[in-house]
Amino acid sequence: MGKRYYCDFCDRSFPDNLPGRKKHLQGVQHQRIRKLHYDQFRDAAAILADEAMKKPCKKFQRTGECDYGDNCRFSHMTPDKLTNLQEQAEADKRPKLEDRVPTLEGWLSKRAQRNRPSLGHTDSSNQTLSSENITVSAEYSLPPGFPPLHELPPSLHPPPPGGWQDHPYEEWG
Repeated sequence: MGKRYYCDFCDRSFPDNLPGRKKHLQGVQHQRIRKLHYDQFRDAAAILADEAMKKPCKKFQRTGECDYGDNCRFSHMTPDKLTNLQEQAEADKRPKLEDRVPTLEGWLSKRAQRNRPSLGHTDSSNQTLSSENITVSAEYSLPPGFPPLHELPPSLHPPPPGGWQDHPYEEWG
């Protein structure tokens, strides 16, 4: 017994050879099941666009059933379902709270406004600020439990107040 090919869509297995696989993948049953599977993941706007182009199925409107089922070329959507689908498509177009990802620039500007000391007040290091002589406390503070700054290795020292200077490329080693 040779290798067998298993089709996840059809839940079937058969001998894995080129003619057998080709015959199965081009078969009507496989195509229909595969289409049904992928139709589950379509968004409301795409379904609404497809259903709006179809005419209503007369037999489905009269009896509530259709002999062709999912293969029917006419629409089986009731007006209520169409309005619900349209509302859902419009709701999908609106930006969601999760989609509004803050930008780095926005976050930095909010942080700067929040951390900006107001003039004439005292900051956390008890230095009085005046309009002529503005001194801002360091933005970096060591976490509780860290040893004093002079005992820290250079890699854990905070950057200097003006920032790091750009050095030309130096070759190591």
